[in-house]
Amino acid sequence: MKFMTAAAMAASLLVSTVRAQSFCVYDPTGAQGPSYAFAKDYALAAKTWGVNLILKAYTDERVASEDFKAGQCDGVAITGLRGRQYNGYVGSIDSIGSVPSYRHLRTVLQVLASPQSEANMKKGAYEVAGIFPLGAAYVFVRDRSINSIEKAAGKKIAVLDFDKSQAKLVQQLGAQPVSSDITNFTTKFNNGQVDIVAAPGIAFKPFEMYKGLGTTGAIYRFPLIQLTAHMIVRSDKFPAGFGQRSRSFVLTQLDRADATIQQAEDGIPAKYWLDLTVADQEKYTVMMREARIQLTKDGIYDPKMMRLLKKVRCKIEPAAGECADSIE
Repeated sequence: MKFMTAAAMAASLLVSTVRAQSFCVYDPTGAQGPSYAFAKDYALAAKTWGVNLILKAYTDERVASEDFKAGQCDGVAITGLRGRQYNGYVGSIDSIGSVPSYRHLRTVLQVLASPQSEANMKKGAYEVAGIFPLGAAYVFVRDRSINSIEKAAGKKIAVLDFDKSQAKLVQQLGAQPVSSDITNFTTKFNNGQVDIVAAPGIAFKPFEMYKGLGTTGAIYRFPLIQLTAHMIVRSDKFPAGFGQRSRSFVLTQLDRADATIQQAEDGIPAKYWLDLTVADQEKYTVMMREARIQLTKDGIYDPKMMRLLKKVRCKIEPAAGECADSIE
């Protein structure tokens, strides 16, 4: 009897060990940040699915991704821009001008969380187990006299070194791309190494971007890209059906994400916001579309995702000029 009890305990221990998966979480503010807080709630939910997640916080996204790639993490939470290497289809959500508003993004995420999209969530050994909004990326300028794209010519703009699309876009503007990383792009803006940077509202306070804005800077009230976070797992490390259960759970957290984003944007002093004219907004929308089409031809954006995003845009705004053609 004692032997059987010991055997049962050993078996129980073995099962619990096998079911424990490591999950690396990128949060620029570490274990006290909002992304890690969400990850803790996510881990609690995963326990009800029979999965025991061991979380590890990273403040350097590149290291988190490399550790995941090397097999030191069974799952990882990183930005969609860096996550594109694991799934180009899902990673192309974060494309210039393709998702004009949070309403558009919510519709996209609802489609991708449905069981009908499951095949597109998988690529090779990897599966996207959830997509979480991080907010729109806005243009921050150190001098508000740079109040149009044309005036960006000759200026230094921070670009993320791992996202090839950014340098190409900046060069098309006649500006100078300055290679940066998530760990230092706001620092370069704050200390004057670059004149312009694109960042979400949630970066304003923790990265002290008011230092770079000073008394002369501004933020264009015009979203360039809807930034997202992706939860990516190695499919063979998780039980069957985990990915879909995970995506369904993450979808239920959209209101929470939207509230965090809205609170951050509302917390930015009104004096920094710069409203563009309707004419400029329309002009930039066309410019972004032309750039998006070219980047898709260059193989940076996934054409299948571009078609889905256009379908969503035209469902919400059927009168838009782009809805009359078959491009994208």
